[in-house]
Amino acid sequence: MRDPFRPPQVGAPDPELRNSPIIEDTAEDFEVVGQELDELPVCYFNGVAYRHGQFVCSGTELLRCMRGSWIRAGSCDPDNP
Repeated sequence: MRDPFRPPQVGAPDPELRNSPIIEDTAEDFEVVGQELDELPVCYFNGVAYRHGQFVCSGTELLRCMRGSWIRAGSCDPDNP
């Protein structure tokens, strides 16, 4: 059974499927990229929509959906949080 507090593991982005951009979690990067993108209520990862604020794990990288873009939010590696 999956831990309800552990984000789903989505693997690596598949370039053949719809994926929202992954940006760094810095004010400068987010502001620049945010001006170029539409603000959306969901992010896409390998063709699957995730709600604003939802977390996923892509390998060992923790990503958070923010206004239609993925923000790097930490680590999913249990040995190196």
